[in-house]
Amino acid sequence: MYVRKQLATDSKESVVIARTSGGSAPYATLLTFTRYVGRTGPGKATFVSGARKQRESGSGFNPHGSLIKALKADIQFRSGGAHVTAAVDVVRPRWRPLYEALVPGTLTYLRSLGDPAGVGLAQTRDALGVLGGLSVKVNPHLGLRYDDGRAEAVRLYFDPEPPTGEALVATLHLMSRHMEQVLPHAEPVLVDVRRGAVHRPDPATKPADVERWLTGEAAAFSAMWGAAA
Repeated sequence: MYVRKQLATDSKESVVIARTSGGSAPYATLLTFTRYVGRTGPGKATFVSGARKQRESGSGFNPHGSLIKALKADIQFRSGGAHVTAAVDVVRPRWRPLYEALVPGTLTYLRSLGDPAGVGLAQTRDALGVLGGLSVKVNPHLGLRYDDGRAEAVRLYFDPEPPTGEALVATLHLMSRHMEQVLPHAEPVLVDVRRGAVHRPDPATKPADVERWLTGEAAAFSAMWGAAA
């Protein structure tokens, strides 16, 4: 079952702190949950235990914030990648190697959008889905609206390794399932930033099958979360 409600926008990819009187309720961002479904075996339990500790400690930092802002600026001001390119020089030195690895793919994605005059930013909202006893925050990084009327809600994927097939399916399904709140009538998109690759839902995928699968995965996540207390 899914429950929708509006959340304040939060750019952090770390697990957000939320407590109940009985302790920490099972919770994950979209990134956390999709990383989880891409794992197998005992590694899943270790991952959930780490996610719970992170949530309860309030730790976590998103090093990609400046790059996301730069990408939005290039789209808004139609500056052809100038902001993205400049981000390497303005970011803290410790993050410069990361940005040097991410900027080429980000520019490839920016060019793939076509004529800068034909696309602009669109406002998105976060959504909170509940399945299998697990609350999952669905939060796109940006929304796009094209002159021909199309709209996209975009998640950016920054990890060194390509997203697994499971992570792709889970991300696009959950975004699609909550699109009425996230960005009505938009298509979900996942961008593999390092490779400049754009992923969209496979028309052959059966949403009902994916939903049953994710409900089972979420129930297992919730059980492991409780066992990690």
